[in-house]
Amino acid sequence: MPPAAVWATLRDLHSGTKIAETSDTIVLQGPFAVGTELLATPHGADFSIRGLITEVVEGETFALRAAVNGLLVTARHTLTPLGHGGTRITHHSEITGPRAETLGPQIGPRITDDHPRAMEDLLAAAQARSV
Repeated sequence: MPPAAVWATLRDLHSGTKIAETSDTIVLQGPFAVGTELLATPHGADFSIRGLITEVVEGETFALRAAVNGLLVTARHTLTPLGHGGTRITHHSEITGPRAETLGPQIGPRITDDHPRAMEDLLAAAQARSV
């Protein structure tokens, strides 16, 4: 999958476009840029999480940070071009704060449990875009 197709789809998703029926709902409070706040409602959830875009390197990296239960959760997506025209997609979540060592193992799996499905949705939408 070409990096440009994956990036465009990732950017669309985090700009508020539903890329699949099971996508989270995201509402940006400004441009897709560092410093912009967003409101994310996980698919099927009755709550939203307020986040802040902390890093954007066009075509390569996107990161956001959110406060959850007194902790800071940073999610970073990194795209690495591969020699054969494909893309390595790395999603890294980091939980920090005074109680991260005790609460992190409890909330971490709840934060990341939908990542395999979300990755499948991202790749399917990127594939459809690149056809």
